Amino acid sequence: MRISIIKEISSREQRVAASPESVKLLLRLGVDVLIEEGAGVLSGFVDESFQSAGAKIVNRSECLNANVCLCVQMPPKEDIDKMNDNTILVGILNPYENKNSFSDLIHNKITACCMELIPRISRAQSMDVLSSQANLSGYRSVIDAAEQFGKAFPMMMTAAGRVNPAKVMVLGVGVAGLQAIATAKRLGAVVSATDVRIATKEQVESLGAKFIMVEDEEAQNAETSGGYAKEMSEEYKQKQSQLIAETISKQDIVICTALIPGKPAPVLVSEEMINTMAPGSIVVDLAVEAGGNCPLSKLGEIVIHNSVKIIGHANVPGRVAKDASALYAKNIVNFLSLFIKKDEKKIDIDWNDEIINAVVLTHNGALKLEEFK
Repeated sequence: MRISIIKEISSREQRVAASPESVKLLLRLGVDVLIEEGAGVLSGFVDESFQSAGAKIVNRSECLNANVCLCVQMPPKEDIDKMNDNTILVGILNPYENKNSFSDLIHNKITACCMELIPRISRAQSMDVLSSQANLSGYRSVIDAAEQFGKAFPMMMTAAGRVNPAKVMVLGVGVAGLQAIATAKRLGAVVSATDVRIATKEQVESLGAKFIMVEDEEAQNAETSGGYAKEMSEEYKQKQSQLIAETISKQDIVICTALIPGKPAPVLVSEEMINTMAPGSIVVDLAVEAGGNCPLSKLGEIVIHNSVKIIGHANVPGRVAKDASALYAKNIVNFLSLFIKKDEKKIDIDWNDEIINAVVLTHNGALKLEEFK
């Protein structure tokens, strides 16, 4: 049995679906590991490091003919067409945005596994790519803000006077938000955070930040069964907007992380709010790829509006590519262990497994997930 890792072709993707460590783990499953030449270069993994771990460096065509093909983003049509029937494709396939690829996957009888659909249950934590990647996004968002901010983060006492600490506000307290809070605190900032889910209050305060939220009856039921934030009513959004507006004018840095799976990101920071911020302030919009929490943010750009910098970097985990790739690769190994039988050296998919049923988008020429039909 052969498992391959292909090189990402998007100019905005620096990650790779394997690391030398993950190659060693895959080999323990009794498979051959093929890696496309140069696949890991942008992540800091040269071909020699993969070879030393036991992988074979081959061309793209040979990778596409493997039994299992690992990627980060959805491959283009020409790659899918070159895959054999019943190839298992594993990656962050973004089915909400890549519906035009469904027909190709179905026609070629590809078993497509969307790693971002891994359910948030205890036994799937080690496979949760959204958490592993969001954790790095939250960290990097604060580092990017600090790089663009013209002042220091911590309070400093000097003979020439005192430097006041930066004030950081985090909008959205998921995995990325919590890591942004922790990173900003480590750098010495005064941090506050807001979320629609009352359950996040304890987490925010445990990190030493101040929790701010609209507390009403709707807020008591603002979380889905999967642990994500629900889309709130217009009345609640107005209350939330007013609360953020009252707070944001006093902030030096705002980190936006609010996302709703499968839907455009909620607008939390309006142009009017930006206009109340002091010159030199920073907004980092981690939701920019889903439309943005700020309507002024632009994908892949740093916009300056009224002397406020609005950062809209694409693929923020890819800005920490080596660690992001290593964590993602380990998530994939843990997922593959569900259906690759080491002793028998074969693939055996258990369709009664709730993890399998949650992530398999297409199989044997059919679309499997009801929400995409």
